[in-house]
Amino acid sequence: MITAAQLRAARALLGIDQQTLADLAGVSLPTIQRMEASQGNVRGVVDTLTKVVEALNRAGVELIADNARSDGRGRGVRLREPERDRLNERAASARRKKVWLQVRKG
Repeated sequence: MITAAQLRAARALLGIDQQTLADLAGVSLPTIQRMEASQGNVRGVVDTLTKVVEALNRAGVELIADNARSDGRGRGVRLREPERDRLNERAASARRKKVWLQVRKG
């Protein structure tokens, strides 16, 4: 599976536009646009998805699945789940500080 975010990030890493990716994969521009506009995992015809993934691989992008190791070499990007607990704690701390400052000001 490939996500829309992975697809956009892979294209950005390569520095190519949607039309170039479509040409490399042998698919239409609207197909790439639809894939990138997806929410979560990209849906489509398996053959088309395979063509896009193979084109990215040939261009030098390694797509990494959830919790998978990367055995490739070179630089890359990996998306991870946001640390919601940490973000929520920071927000709560900021709210407590704001309330404390308001109470202190009277």
